[in-house]
Amino acid sequence: METSVVIRQIVRPDEETVNTLTGWMFHWWGQQEGYPWEAVQQYIRNSCQAERLPRTYGLYAAGQLAGMYQIRLDDLFVRPDLYPWLANVYLPPEVRGRGYGRILLESAEAAARQLHGFDALYLYTTHQGLYEKFGWQLVGETDTYLESARIQRLYRLPL
Repeated sequence: METSVVIRQIVRPDEETVNTLTGWMFHWWGQQEGYPWEAVQQYIRNSCQAERLPRTYGLYAAGQLAGMYQIRLDDLFVRPDLYPWLANVYLPPEVRGRGYGRILLESAEAAARQLHGFDALYLYTTHQGLYEKFGWQLVGETDTYLESARIQRLYRLPL
């Protein structure tokens, strides 16, 4: 693993950062869920809050943006009773397998612990066997009602 890897909260992103994050999110879920590029771009711009949620974090390797995650108050429309959420954990295919996922998840847990008043962090995903390695507990399968993947796994990380 490279030694110059850092996680930074993204607060006032420049256009290159906005476009990189937008591209990742648009191609990963936005297009599939019927969102135009501009809507995903606005989502990204409004997800870069300094003091409140949502917050966006970037993984930088050798000074280049190489991954991201967000902590949000809402993510799964059918479960507004659960919050906050770890959302949009993303590494482009070309940087996977370098240990960056571990760095992202450890950072996300630390960031969530700094949010006062919450006893857990939630996420939903189709992945099996990944999040368990980092202390996430499977709550069960849930119907997301999304066209892309209706039944997904719901996880909880105690804080």
